[in-house]
Amino acid sequence: MFKARLSVVCGRVQPRPAKSLVNAARTFTSSAPRSKQRLVILGSGWGGYEILRAIDKKRWNVTMVSPTNAFNFTPLLASCAVGTLEFRCAVEPVRRFSPQVACYQAWCDTIDFKQKTLKCMPATAPLEFEGSASAPLAGETTKETSYPPGTGNGFNLRYDKLVIAVGAYSQTFNVPGVKEHAHFLKDVRDARAIRTRIIDCFEQANQPVLSDVQRRNLLNFCIVGGGPTGVEFSAELHDLLHAEIERHYPSLARMAKITLYDVAPNILGSFDKSLGVYAENKFRRDGISIKTRHHVERVEKDRMFVKEQGEVPFGLLVWSTGLAPNPLIQSIDCLQKHDKTQSLFTDQNLNVITNEGHADPDVWAIGDAANIKGQLHPATAQVANQKGKYLAQKLNKIVKDQEHTKPFEFQNQGSLAYLGDWKAIYDRSSADTVKTKETGRVAWLLWRSAYFTMTLSIRNKILVPTYWFLNWIFGRDLTRF
Repeated sequence: MFKARLSVVCGRVQPRPAKSLVNAARTFTSSAPRSKQRLVILGSGWGGYEILRAIDKKRWNVTMVSPTNAFNFTPLLASCAVGTLEFRCAVEPVRRFSPQVACYQAWCDTIDFKQKTLKCMPATAPLEFEGSASAPLAGETTKETSYPPGTGNGFNLRYDKLVIAVGAYSQTFNVPGVKEHAHFLKDVRDARAIRTRIIDCFEQANQPVLSDVQRRNLLNFCIVGGGPTGVEFSAELHDLLHAEIERHYPSLARMAKITLYDVAPNILGSFDKSLGVYAENKFRRDGISIKTRHHVERVEKDRMFVKEQGEVPFGLLVWSTGLAPNPLIQSIDCLQKHDKTQSLFTDQNLNVITNEGHADPDVWAIGDAANIKGQLHPATAQVANQKGKYLAQKLNKIVKDQEHTKPFEFQNQGSLAYLGDWKAIYDRSSADTVKTKETGRVAWLLWRSAYFTMTLSIRNKILVPTYWFLNWIFGRDLTRF
């Protein structure tokens, strides 16, 4: 039997193990536990945020790098832009998962795949910038790249595993003046700027010093892009004009005009053709002008020039014409990319592919920044979300040293688009299971129920139907603040 000796520490008598006991302990103790692998997620969109939610944070050392500290629920942004919903209904905070996850509001500028390092630049505003920003007046705009400048103090991060989910930017097709004078609808800050702009247009048009021509120019709302984003914003704006605006600005509401432009022969080209025709017919009955096969040549302050129409004055221009590659993806030259979209090619397990044709086992790419080689999936939130769920399951098995070789398979759940007046379209003609199409009030119920169930937090599952009900009873709030 081992004997313990006594020692005096700070005036107290404490037992001290015998030398043989210490040696025995050193012999039988195991080595220090291996540190957790570092997983870095670039981007807090539909793919990156889904991984952040589902990843095993007890086994992974997780770091999130994103220029925003929230996830934007993009299908509800059009509703937020006209006051149907409040802005917090369309965001989920990234820091909900702190302190288990290290979060940096920053851009990733470059990736060194050999050294496994990232060079990042803070996206937070310098202290002297805070408090100086104010909501833009009519005649002023916010642009997609007008976020507060970073502090300029870059930093480096190391990773063991990396997920690239940086998304894409709005496509401008290099049309001069778009970034300076148009509004985009990519996140909640864009929705806030659009909402302020709409109210300012009506307040300025209400001034007695303006002529009717000036008022009509201010109240000409132009949307470029006939995809789901442009169509849904046009519908939400129509609802606003024919409800609250008609009540509070009756003389101005008759002067307001909504015009939807697209270079394609039809709007909603990704939907079944019959549904696109249904949407066009409804818009024309509602007084929304549709200008297909129209090309915008340049945009200036308060006016744009259309090849087929000439000069078009506007009070608000919303640009939603597709996706352009993220600058980070453009800077990568050691990985294979799609010739047209410049998105990263991945294999069926979502690993990026090097120029030599090998899959990098430590790097994955998902969302609008990536495409599976040999497959063509639409650049939608549905695809990004499913890839995020798949990759989270894969990473949770990898960290347990379990095999996960099942390839990613996209399950098409169909597409939805709101058309205004409690009507919508639902397209499952290309779905993997039951194929069907719906229009009108039934599709609207499906639209609302789908987005309600897709909201991620309990808070927003309460807020979204609450604001829908409150606005149905009391109307939208037109206060500018």
